[in-house]
Amino acid sequence: MPAVVDAELCTACGTCVDECPVGAIELNDVAEVNADLCTECGSCVDACPNGAISLQ
Repeated sequence: MPAVVDAELCTACGTCVDECPVGAIELNDVAEVNADLCTECGSCVDACPNGAISLQ
């Protein structure tokens, strides 16, 4: 399954957008993962300073 963002923890800082190697994340009010592009590499999970992203 692709990465999942917890909207309550996400501050839309953009760190995950910068770290995603395939450009699967965009920012709106919170980060949103494009499931079709996500390769489940975990880069965003490791990069998120708020622990708002997980792989499920």
